[in-house]
Amino acid sequence: MIRKLLKITSLILATIFVFSCTKPSQYTMEELADIQKRVDEFVEVNLTTDISHLSEKDKEMLIYLFDVADIMDGLFWKQAYGNKEELLSSIQEPAVKEFVKINYGPWEQLNDNKPFTKDSTLRPDGANFYPADMTKEEFEAFGSPDKTSLYTVLRRDENGKLITIPYHVEYKAELEKAADLIKKAAECASDEGLKNYLNLRAEALLTSDYFASDMAWMDMKNNTIDFVVGPIENYTDALFGYKAAFESFILIKDMDWTVKLAKFAALLPELQTKLPVANEYKTEVPGIDSDLGVYDAVYYAGDCNAGSKTIAINLPNDEKVHIEKGSRKLQLKNSMNYKFEKILKPISDIVIDESQRQHIKFDAFFENVMFHEVAHGLGIKNTINGKGTVRDALKEKYSPIEEAKADILGLFLVTKLAEMGELGEKDMKDNYTTFLAGIFRSVRFGAASSHGQSNMIQFNYFNEQGAFTRDETTGLYKVDYEKMALAVSSLGEKILVIQGNGDYAAAAQLIDEMSIIKETLQSDLQKIAHASIPRDIRFNQGKVNLGLK
Repeated sequence: MIRKLLKITSLILATIFVFSCTKPSQYTMEELADIQKRVDEFVEVNLTTDISHLSEKDKEMLIYLFDVADIMDGLFWKQAYGNKEELLSSIQEPAVKEFVKINYGPWEQLNDNKPFTKDSTLRPDGANFYPADMTKEEFEAFGSPDKTSLYTVLRRDENGKLITIPYHVEYKAELEKAADLIKKAAECASDEGLKNYLNLRAEALLTSDYFASDMAWMDMKNNTIDFVVGPIENYTDALFGYKAAFESFILIKDMDWTVKLAKFAALLPELQTKLPVANEYKTEVPGIDSDLGVYDAVYYAGDCNAGSKTIAINLPNDEKVHIEKGSRKLQLKNSMNYKFEKILKPISDIVIDESQRQHIKFDAFFENVMFHEVAHGLGIKNTINGKGTVRDALKEKYSPIEEAKADILGLFLVTKLAEMGELGEKDMKDNYTTFLAGIFRSVRFGAASSHGQSNMIQFNYFNEQGAFTRDETTGLYKVDYEKMALAVSSLGEKILVIQGNGDYAAAAQLIDEMSIIKETLQSDLQKIAHASIPRDIRFNQGKVNLGLK
């Protein structure tokens, strides 16, 4: 009897313990439903490709690369937010936790970085690259020559004074492990160019000196597997745009498509001379080693996986590499096709006039994206008036201006190549119409992101120039192709002059005045949202998707 009572008492105590440890949700049912809806706006797709043509050594190399990419993912969490596990363990609601994972933190990237969890405060503009209490004035007064480096964080010493710490010191444990794995991957590489790049990249992670590995990456020509890894883009630093964030892509080359695009790389110097701007703004000659490649992506990690997903890559970002060797433009065909089929085409059925919908084509979308990446390598990298690099002169305004340049000049380049007969049978109506529909897709990423600001600048400029009309009864848009071509040239010129002059004030004015989502467009975006069209994609990805263990 006593044993039975003890057993009953134990069960009661266990039940009390379970209920006492399960906190009631801080969210109402309506709030949870809203967050789940926002999660569902990222349609899940399987990220995979056929690797049957790869050797066993190639497949072994991929396993190491997946492990390195996971380390980069953890480092980006540290940079963008801080302690990932502490944040996730504090959230019990599955929808909230999933949305935090999509955004790599409690701030919604495609909604002006607004906080969406109960306990989160406003996102620091400088993310976790700088002390949260640091002011711009304090930064300007700080005398360290390394403070603007892409590869340092700022912290406070024991006396509260600012100090700089190189990435390879701040993240030493993770980077040493990543470097060791990359060297093991290099041992598996049959392509000498890839082997050399991997070994140099491993050293770069340990020294924060990426120039040699960037140059080696440019020299790779025959590799079937590609691996982008390290601190690369600076979008996460919204305070100054100085600090690079960790990320990684694992890519498998589509040889047939890559061969088709190879001829365009040789045309870059000629295309530079055709830019719609005075000669002093295009005197730099892009490197002729630039190449265009088409890949299937099999893994995104870190910065590139946060919020909206990249569908093309133009790297390296180092201006010295651009001048000496150019850049590589990698088109991520499987990701691009997912976005076209699941997002852009359905949007065009809602916003584009029926008489022009036949011009919404994947080939045009592919070309527009590809030449966006080409355009990053054109124009000017150093100001013409002694203000240093364009990136340094424009500070945090650089990224949205540079993205707008790439969009506009990409469309300009397609036009010029069509005129030169380099694109075969070509109807530019396809590219212009698909470009306009693409703005409705991209602007849903929010006006806080560099790409979102870029898209709004273009949309509002086109509107001012009459490049499209909107039927007030149907709400459908129709492109005026002649005016669109003129607007592309004039906006391209405007941006190139701002960059060449290093004109921070003009860049700020263009962004402030033209990156606004106005009421009419907002209503059109709501119409798209009500149609339950995904805003972007998210990935079911990993070794298992490729049959690897």
